[in-house]
Amino acid sequence: MKSPVDKLLHSHDNLVHSEGVKVVSHTQREDGDGEEEWVLHTLMIEGCDAPFKFKRKKKYKSLKGAKVNMTYYPTVEVVAGFDIEVMKVVRIKLY
Repeated sequence: MKSPVDKLLHSHDNLVHSEGVKVVSHTQREDGDGEEEWVLHTLMIEGCDAPFKFKRKKKYKSLKGAKVNMTYYPTVEVVAGFDIEVMKVVRIKLY
């Protein structure tokens, strides 16, 4: 029987899964306007220069120093005219 992560990876070609990675930085800020209020979470992972981003309805306790399993898509955002590699997190769990 396949795990939920295996099913996701099989059905989405660009999806990547990492296990037991250490979070070195975790920031949270409110994002959105009007009725839809979200909290944008940005993680930096040990040994990786790209930020990992995801949105949730609520703030969480800090994940700094924690080990996590993440499933994410590599993508590119344009910031001030520069292409920046960003990882869009679709699933995160404490390790």
